[in-house]
Amino acid sequence: MQQKYTCVDNYTKLSIKDWAEEDRPREKLLAKGERALSDAELLAILIGSGSRTQSAVELSRDILKQLANNDLNELGKKSINQLMDFKGIGEAKAITIVAALELGRRRRAAEATIRTQISSSRDVFEMMQPVLGDLPHEEFWIVLLNRANKVIGKEAISKGGVTATVVEIKPVLKRMIETYASGVILCHNHPSGSLQPSSADIQLTKRLSDAAKIIETNVLDHLIVTDTSYYSFADEGMM
Repeated sequence: MQQKYTCVDNYTKLSIKDWAEEDRPREKLLAKGERALSDAELLAILIGSGSRTQSAVELSRDILKQLANNDLNELGKKSINQLMDFKGIGEAKAITIVAALELGRRRRAAEATIRTQISSSRDVFEMMQPVLGDLPHEEFWIVLLNRANKVIGKEAISKGGVTATVVEIKPVLKRMIETYASGVILCHNHPSGSLQPSSADIQLTKRLSDAAKIIETNVLDHLIVTDTSYYSFADEGMM
């Protein structure tokens, strides 16, 4: 069996073709399918090559170990500059990782949108978590529905900082009128991970609910979204 490399000279990086056969994730993917690969092996395929002293698989394992509970959600929150803080990750590799994780988010969002009829707060969470869950700042979105509770659009209304975002009433009402929406669901994220609504969240929900009634539409719910869970105003009897 080919011996696994532990070190190389100062001018050579370990490429995938140099690794021990059991450490070649591309070949493993072809032979056994992508589901047979570990997170580190999948990440190694994206990285392509390791450092002067590590294979890409070993480098990927080190990166994941530095995340809380090896959590890929934490990796998804990293910016290009933050990824470049990991030893062995340059700009090109960081861009590849960011692009791959963004494709995963968009796929999840697209799959959720296919189920266009909203029947519960969980349906809204599954649609909006890929959009909001990993963001390092607050964003406020609306999900527009027709009379059958089918989604006719979802749009960002405002973007803010780590702890707050400013939301104006007029743009929300304008989009409801333009799309002939019969109902709207409000959504925003808490980057801190807290699911507790603030007094500002409660006041905004009431103001938008009152304003929507003027144009004969309804605010059906307001969701606070984190990377793993959500808070529904409607489920908690606050609508």
